[in-house]
Amino acid sequence: MTSKSERHETKSQEKWHGPGGLGFATRAIHHGFDRREFSDAGQPPVFLTSTYGFESVEANEAAAALGGKLYGREHNPTTEILEARLANLEGAEAGLVVASGMAAFGALTLSLLSQGDELIVHKTLYVNTVTMVEQGLPRFGIKVVPVDLSNPANLDAAITERTRLVYFETPVNPLSAILDIAAIAERAHARGVKVAVDSTFASPAVQRPIEHGADIVLHSLTKYINGHGDTLGGALLGNAETLHTLHETGLRYITGAAISPLSSFLILRGLKTLTLRMERHSLSALTVARALEVHPAVAWVSYPFLESHPGHAIARKQMSNGSGMLAFGLHAGYEGARSMMNRLGLITRAVSLGDADSLICHPASLIRARQPIRKDAHLVEGVGDDLIRLSVGLEDAEDIIADLRQALEEL
Repeated sequence: MTSKSERHETKSQEKWHGPGGLGFATRAIHHGFDRREFSDAGQPPVFLTSTYGFESVEANEAAAALGGKLYGREHNPTTEILEARLANLEGAEAGLVVASGMAAFGALTLSLLSQGDELIVHKTLYVNTVTMVEQGLPRFGIKVVPVDLSNPANLDAAITERTRLVYFETPVNPLSAILDIAAIAERAHARGVKVAVDSTFASPAVQRPIEHGADIVLHSLTKYINGHGDTLGGALLGNAETLHTLHETGLRYITGAAISPLSSFLILRGLKTLTLRMERHSLSALTVARALEVHPAVAWVSYPFLESHPGHAIARKQMSNGSGMLAFGLHAGYEGARSMMNRLGLITRAVSLGDADSLICHPASLIRARQPIRKDAHLVEGVGDDLIRLSVGLEDAEDIIADLRQALEEL
């Protein structure tokens, strides 16, 4: 017979380790890891095994028949804790973690789309996603249809009987434009089409697309979710049936893009401070955006929680804060952007985003540098020569602003 104390302990354990009604920050620290199953380790262990042994041939056969743990590419305990935690935070049934954000996009599209299918994408996407949809997917007979999804009604004419998926980012890289997830999902679902949203610019601490009707959420874990600029990773989150397909086809034999167990551990560590970091990123980014907006050398600023942002109302509806990404342009244009960036002292000139360090890049300069070796390199629609992308880090906002102001002095 179970004692009263044992029953109380079991109920308490279910609260802390089961789905429960715990807050987001608590779940970001605890969900999916029961230390009692790992010798009471305080942190999830890193399982650096490439294969698994069995007590008998029969046990090996049973694992193979039931999709059990056979090989490190398909199953890793450290990574599975991360998948469970991310799915919980996004409100998804299941998750798949892979080697990078682009590996996630590859697994998504190559698992769910086949020759003759159509994919609708927003007209503006991350530059490497653009290359994939312009060059990669058409090689396999998949038609990609760019649409301006800032007006969800544009979907009505774009969707055909061959459309299988609508894919977009919000906030959109690099402009920080905002798309209405609920409105797009409603129109797509009315025609029986799934919706996938890249929410990398926000993270689940700021925006959870499934709550607004999306079917699948994609993240580059390299960015805010890890948050420390020291590893790569990608994630897909959604319903269990779709995620089973993505795991069994995308990861197992189409891309094979397994994440390192150590990377999974680092991302789990980063998740523990996600709530605090996103609050700081967002507060500082809004402060920086307001300072830039009134600077005489600045022509325009795009930040979702600025009242001047055209998507401000939608951002307020589907985001808890504005995140840490902003874009701006200078009256001095292309050359002014290059001059200003060369005078920065604190802010790091670098691609990527979501680090503790503030990072800044000028897409037009990077594209021009690539063109001699990649003739097809081009800026995506809506991105001008003057656009500067700033990932506001965790430094004191006053110091970030001071660095920007001194760099803008001579323009």
